[in-house]
Amino acid sequence: MNSLKINNISVKTEDKEILKDFSLEVNPGEIHVIMGPNGTGKSTLLNTIMGDSSYVITSGEIYYNDKLLNNLDTSDRANLGIFLGMQKPISLEGVSNADFLRTMVSSKEKENFNLMKFVKKLNEYQEKLKINKDMVSRSVNTGFSGGEIKKNEILEMYLLNPSLVMLDEIDSGLDVDSLKIVADNILDYYKESGCALLIITHYQKLLDYIKPTHVHIMKNGKIIKSGDSSLINDIEQLGYENLDTETNEI
Repeated sequence: MNSLKINNISVKTEDKEILKDFSLEVNPGEIHVIMGPNGTGKSTLLNTIMGDSSYVITSGEIYYNDKLLNNLDTSDRANLGIFLGMQKPISLEGVSNADFLRTMVSSKEKENFNLMKFVKKLNEYQEKLKINKDMVSRSVNTGFSGGEIKKNEILEMYLLNPSLVMLDEIDSGLDVDSLKIVADNILDYYKESGCALLIITHYQKLLDYIKPTHVHIMKNGKIIKSGDSSLINDIEQLGYENLDTETNEI
């Protein structure tokens, strides 16, 4: 079973400890949402799982599908089926989106890559995401609107077909219409693939579309409270500072 298991990791960057004795388990078919104040280590967690070398694990282990990830590079983790939709994807001036996407998929599929199959899927997913056809001929994320950038992340998700999908504030910068399109496509992929979802967000609106099975509140580099989707209403009403962290439903 393609489960993510994080066992008591501590993580530092630039000699500053961000995550402290952090543990979490995410299984296929589950939707875990992590919320919390800015600067608590939410993005650090996803970047660490994905293998960003800026983040150093000083203790603990991360396993995916019972394989230790600690010393694997990012490409190896991606090949295991792990995907990260980034909060602020970079622009690649001079590299067409079509070339980038094709290279991305062919590097994963290797000798099984089929160009005609790739083009067919690309067209299908562009239509589902309501992406302008000319977007694939433009440089990656260069001059893209906020909505186009986030839709492009979901397009990558579709093409890579991951079993663990991590999304870092995928809803930021989206207008109402784009938010619904992105949320609907995430939910469609989740239902069709049976993947595990790990989402970071600050906003309840995304969670009106995507109902989490687990909600976690992070503060100072660790989870301070876990529960079901009802915890979101508590956050809306009380804020993070006034939450009761003595009782903890998991």
